[in-house]
Amino acid sequence: MTAPSVSPTPAHLPAPNLPPPLDPGFLSAALWNRAYAAQCASTPGSRPFALALHRPDGTLSVHHSRLLPATPTFYALNLHFAERLLKFLLWQRGGSRILVGGAPEITSALQTIYSPDGARAFDAQFMGEKAYGSHFTIEECPLDRFPEARESAMPLGRHLDGCRIGFDLGGSDRKCAAVIDGQVVFSEEIPWDPYFQSDPQYHYDGIMDSLRRAAAHLPRVDAIGGSAAGVYVNNEVRVASLFRGVSPEDFEHRIRRIFFDLQRDWNGIPFEVVNDGEVTALAGSMAMNQNRVLGISLGTSTAAGYVDATGSIRPWLNELAFAPVDYRVDGPPDEWSGDVGCGVQFFSQQAVARLAPLAGIHLPREMKFAEQLIEVQELMAKDNPRARQLYETIGVCFGHALALYADFYDVAHVLILGRVTSGEGGAIIIAKAAETLAADFPERAGQLSLSTPDETQKRHGQAVAAASLPPLKA
Repeated sequence: MTAPSVSPTPAHLPAPNLPPPLDPGFLSAALWNRAYAAQCASTPGSRPFALALHRPDGTLSVHHSRLLPATPTFYALNLHFAERLLKFLLWQRGGSRILVGGAPEITSALQTIYSPDGARAFDAQFMGEKAYGSHFTIEECPLDRFPEARESAMPLGRHLDGCRIGFDLGGSDRKCAAVIDGQVVFSEEIPWDPYFQSDPQYHYDGIMDSLRRAAAHLPRVDAIGGSAAGVYVNNEVRVASLFRGVSPEDFEHRIRRIFFDLQRDWNGIPFEVVNDGEVTALAGSMAMNQNRVLGISLGTSTAAGYVDATGSIRPWLNELAFAPVDYRVDGPPDEWSGDVGCGVQFFSQQAVARLAPLAGIHLPREMKFAEQLIEVQELMAKDNPRARQLYETIGVCFGHALALYADFYDVAHVLILGRVTSGEGGAIIIAKAAETLAADFPERAGQLSLSTPDETQKRHGQAVAAASLPPLKA
């Protein structure tokens, strides 16, 4: 299927009241979706539309919306909406068997787009064999036979008894802490460069080194909990960008069960690893003593996690790095999936590197993203106007993204953290996000509480939350 050369646009799509200074072409998914829904509401013949996302564990997410009439006039617009919606739901909630209801012509188009030769082949492979170990399929389902949602929720962490180690594996550093009855007695952050390391032993040795350094500050180790970017199911690595440099064969033999190997070498003590976004949300929930928390970390990538109204997590992916926030067809591409307009290009170190030249900040192309961020932060510390524009741009786009996320999560509190939010630049991002919500999404501005961790929580919150993951043996 040939991609359109321009973005299909719903009628009466408003220009943002507060455009991002360095990225005026940003096409807000939140504004676009609202304009499309309004056009559906005012157009005779608009019809119900539904998507169901089955996961192999038996859980099922369902999303109901509407499409414009099934005429050639609206085909491109309907397909753009449906494809972007499915893309968002896949990376938010996950699923390998997709049911489409209410639009047979959209079903066949999505089947082509998500085929092995289609534009979303990466997503289909990720959601199929890699994440869920099953073939990815898209099927038509009549609306009168459409299934009801089957969601589950499970408690996460909050175990603080005993002597524990908590770790977090990032793309540019690994953090580790020793915790006794919920109190941090040691923590450190060690740089590493895992993305393009082909030797699995590099990853094992790095993690083991951090664990041993933390253990040296404990009388004993009762349990180990950790977080890392990627998809983890019962401690098994399904797919993770940290290990992208490892060959498929070595991944199967050395990486997929690396945390089982580490647990074995720590005498089989309780050992639990989950997605870093989930631990971010858990840390926020624990610190604020609140639920309905969406935690978002702007770091090497964009990590997210969600704690629901009961204080539990859902069997969702929450990989908002790859969920679209910008509906331009020629938006900035993600270097991993190849898709455009995804969150990682707006809310991460990669975003800083992308925006720096647009701000007139010229850095060596070979400089690593983490080093480029440091340069921009140093400029911001001197109140450099170009650096300020860069952070304002991130903040405005982030405000639009928060409005979008609130359409898909029952959220009251947003915890914002990560290296990109350090220093004065982080304050600008949060202030501009709040200003954008007030200007373009006033109904959301009063519903969302935006906060950032205090210095103690920044240093220790993630580690304590990770350390709290495994219960002790009875």
